[in-house]
Amino acid sequence: MDRRNFVAYTTASLTTFALAWATAAPATFAAAHQGRTVDVDLVASLEAISESLTTAPTAQRQYTAPLLDEQLTIVTGLIGEGRHTEQIGVRLHRLAASLAQTVGWHRFDHGQHAAAARFWHAGVHSAHAAGDRDLGAGVLSDLAYQALWLRDPATSVAILDRALRRPLHPAARSVLYLRKARAHAALGEEHLCTRALGAAERSFGAATGAGTAPSWCAWMSHSDLAVDTGRCLLDLGHTRQAHALIQEGTGVLPVAREKTRAVFLAYEAENYLRSGEIDQAAHAAHTAFTMADRIGAPRCTALIRGLAPAFGEHRAAPGVEQLLDTIHG
Repeated sequence: MDRRNFVAYTTASLTTFALAWATAAPATFAAAHQGRTVDVDLVASLEAISESLTTAPTAQRQYTAPLLDEQLTIVTGLIGEGRHTEQIGVRLHRLAASLAQTVGWHRFDHGQHAAAARFWHAGVHSAHAAGDRDLGAGVLSDLAYQALWLRDPATSVAILDRALRRPLHPAARSVLYLRKARAHAALGEEHLCTRALGAAERSFGAATGAGTAPSWCAWMSHSDLAVDTGRCLLDLGHTRQAHALIQEGTGVLPVAREKTRAVFLAYEAENYLRSGEIDQAAHAAHTAFTMADRIGAPRCTALIRGLAPAFGEHRAAPGVEQLLDTIHG
């Protein structure tokens, strides 16, 4: 994985950045710039194209990544060089933040962590300039998720605590609390994890009557609550309950979310491994790996490769040799 330069974002710098976002008011940016006029029709067209790219089915995203990069370049160029009204500027900044978030996830999925962090850092600034608290909190929570992935759950908790200081849509709060629960579980803090899970569930329930959820967290569902709760329980050693929840959540996940399904199946494989059900672990891992490899999701295949040494101790079990051949093939 590309960890180069990620160290530049230390625990102190990340949490200070999150605190600044949580306490500062959005700055008013200049309404006029030198350059060509950016009109409403152009912005609407860019928004429509960007939405189709960012909401494409998972299997297509490996092909749309270069187009997203180009869209972000165009939008940031218009912000810096175009001439536009304050209202158009807000829309451009919001669009830049959304694109930076998606591009950052693509870099993250490919293990390019320094690049992902830079895109997300810029995305937070753009969301802040647009006055979009929900989107800003969402991008901050991506940085927190990355810290958890890189085995720094304490930094993850610190970022999320600051992001949760601002008023947010209940769906956004639900995602942030769920990620916070994952970080507490990784730290072995069962009581704090349980509190965060409760807050995530309550916020999710409140989202129904709170109007349209922000687009960046519109995917949040009972499936995510169930599986991430199961993952928390797995980290805390409650394997039986973890298995039931992970299986429940994976079973009702929408077909379009194949990457998420692959990650969930990887969690299920890990859970089966811990409980000694090797043949079922091999089946779940093989399904996850082939699915992730087909859709171009290297972060998911990396999860399964990380389980290979544990599977190597059970080569005689049904399905294990086939799994290892697939992983190393």
